[in-house]
Amino acid sequence: MGMMEGKVAVVTGAGRGVGLGVALELARVGAAVVVNDLGVSLIGEGESVVADKLVAEIEALGGRTVASRESVASWDGAHKIVQAALDVFGRIDAVVNNAG
Repeated sequence: MGMMEGKVAVVTGAGRGVGLGVALELARVGAAVVVNDLGVSLIGEGESVVADKLVAEIEALGGRTVASRESVASWDGAHKIVQAALDVFGRIDAVVNNAG
């Protein structure tokens, strides 16, 4: 697949825009992806929907993924994002800090 085959990547702000594109590409080249997004929709959808939609899309492509709805803006939130990667995939190889 690609140089990210078997690697684990965390992508913050992955629910839309650049983050979404990065997360999809990482999954396409073989990485397991932690999709981090607060889940607040711009069009009134409920919380967590944004991250869940991307997780479903990656899974439909045969990718490995998990949603994280924590805020990277706090130490506790950042810790929970990292912990999600470790709990589900056992490691982290890359972080794309796209949250803004």
